[in-house]
Amino acid sequence: MGEIVNLRRARKTRARVKDEEKAQENRARFGVSKAERGLAEKSRSLAERRLEGHRRDEAPGDDS
Repeated sequence: MGEIVNLRRARKTRARVKDEEKAQENRARFGVSKAERGLAEKSRSLAERRLEGHRRDEAPGDDS
């Protein structure tokens, strides 16, 4: 005779496994913390300001 299985428990277990797989996929896809995003934004902003600071102005009368 086979083992008695509680179908409700089996469905919940299957749903948990599915949810965990989706969570793992999302962690890989969107796995950047808020602090890391802020640091990257500040770094990008600083690099952009430095580049703008070194930009040469166009000479007046230069129509090229």
